[in-house]
Amino acid sequence: MKATVIGLGLIGGSFALSLKQQGLCDEVTGIEHSEKNARKALELGLVERIVTLDEAIAESDLIVLATPVDTLPIMATKILNRINHKQIVMDMGSTKQELCEVTMMHPRRGRLVATHPMWGTENSGPEAAERNAFSGRTVVICERELSDEDALQTVERIYNCIGMPIRYMSAEEQDTHCAYVSHISHITSFALALTVLEKEREEEHIFDLAAGGFESTVRLAKSLPQTWAPIFLGNKYNILDVLREHIHQLQILRRMIERDDRDGLIEAMQRANKIRDILK
Repeated sequence: MKATVIGLGLIGGSFALSLKQQGLCDEVTGIEHSEKNARKALELGLVERIVTLDEAIAESDLIVLATPVDTLPIMATKILNRINHKQIVMDMGSTKQELCEVTMMHPRRGRLVATHPMWGTENSGPEAAERNAFSGRTVVICERELSDEDALQTVERIYNCIGMPIRYMSAEEQDTHCAYVSHISHITSFALALTVLEKEREEEHIFDLAAGGFESTVRLAKSLPQTWAPIFLGNKYNILDVLREHIHQLQILRRMIERDDRDGLIEAMQRANKIRDILK
């Protein structure tokens, strides 16, 4: 099998490495619009060759879309327009509703497998790619009933080989759940970083006192804006719903602090501690 990965950053680069490491493909090629990133991807051995889209469609059995989510619907449609009945397209985007809605009625919709591997770091670019990145992490496959059986089985086999447990969801379910477990974490981290940076303008030594807790909390604020702005806007209504609840909880804690409500704070934090039972 020959595969082409479009977008050789953190996710695409790591996936290309996984395909090569597990011996799942005879050749892994890449498409990367940045010449600098293309050179780096070749230098790091993420792919064997950099190709054009025309070459990928002519040569590849599997085409993997690992670009920002706002590019996926149009890109997937263009590729589905040109592939044959044996080629497979899969995406790795963090949001799924728009992609699935746009491609739903496409005559070759069955050749598309919509996936979201639940892994990532705050780093970006080909240098961020990691070996064994996905092992033990869950991957979500959306609208599996719309994918052809052979295409679905091929993608499932790949994820099984790289050690990813598979969950099946509708696109709506996936986007709702990701708003709670991923997207809110990023937007909160960005907001906290902005808050502290604003305060630093007044108090020059604030970062001298920053400890591990602060660093871990704002780590995600180092994530690539060009990746996350499309995710926030693409999952707008779910994220706004989560933000409303998050702001509500912050307001409750603020009122407790204003009232010196020690017992209320302890009770609220004890309830929050139950997250330990979930995230063991």
